[in-house]
Amino acid sequence: MGLATNIGPQILRDILTTRQTGAFATAVCAVAALQGTAVSAQSTDELARQLSNPVASLISVPFQGNFDFGGGEDGDGNAFTLNIQPVVPISLNDNWTLISRTILPLTYRDYAALPDSHVSGIGDITQSFFFSPKQSVNGVTWGVGPVFLLPTASDDRTGSGKWGAGLTAVVLKQTGPWTLGALVNHIWSVGGDDDRADISSTFLQPFMSYGLGDGQTLSLNTESSYNWETEQWLVPINAGYSKVFKAGNQLMSWQAGVKYFAEGPEGAPEWGLRTSLTLLFP
Repeated sequence: MGLATNIGPQILRDILTTRQTGAFATAVCAVAALQGTAVSAQSTDELARQLSNPVASLISVPFQGNFDFGGGEDGDGNAFTLNIQPVVPISLNDNWTLISRTILPLTYRDYAALPDSHVSGIGDITQSFFFSPKQSVNGVTWGVGPVFLLPTASDDRTGSGKWGAGLTAVVLKQTGPWTLGALVNHIWSVGGDDDRADISSTFLQPFMSYGLGDGQTLSLNTESSYNWETEQWLVPINAGYSKVFKAGNQLMSWQAGVKYFAEGPEGAPEWGLRTSLTLLFP
């Protein structure tokens, strides 16, 4: 068990049932429909451009819902993961910024190891820090720093039971409506439950996006991971559409997209849907 064992698994299961995940998707669409408050095309385009940059100086709080289908031994299992991913840039001086990126997953899966085939709860937190120059050169921006894995899972089946640490880096180029880049990290286990498997995992995320104007963006990426302990790839390919808008006084972005699992271990999902709502604080 991880650090979050005080949170009741049954409560989290209730939160992450199929009914609730459907309500989440409905809520995202409903909020997106509130785009009536006027925002200038120039400002929404600039915010959309910053959202395409993982190390932009923009405070954002994405709530990313992932619906995955076709998992489990029989290929009929479903899963839902809500990733809460706050991004906070911290100005260090006139030349450098430290960007904090956190990923806190809340998950529900109806295919899992016995004794209960259903599992829900908090997963392990991934915390990254990027040191990035404030000024890009010829449209090229980069960042590098440490990444940590925190064993916060509320159930053994939703986390690794290990503390982890490693390095992360991102580089991208923005020119006109295009953003092209890649993010990578590698995490090794550095402590934790001796009975749990060691961690040596590489994450690769090449990405590209194209701004359509009026705060709209088309994006394509892969979020590939390679487990060096089991020598297995997991390669989901994501395609999405997003739009910046304003609801009342709050700037937001919503996204909808699809994913296809091109590679994965036995029992991995086959395809999925992604929808997200991001709070923006420029």
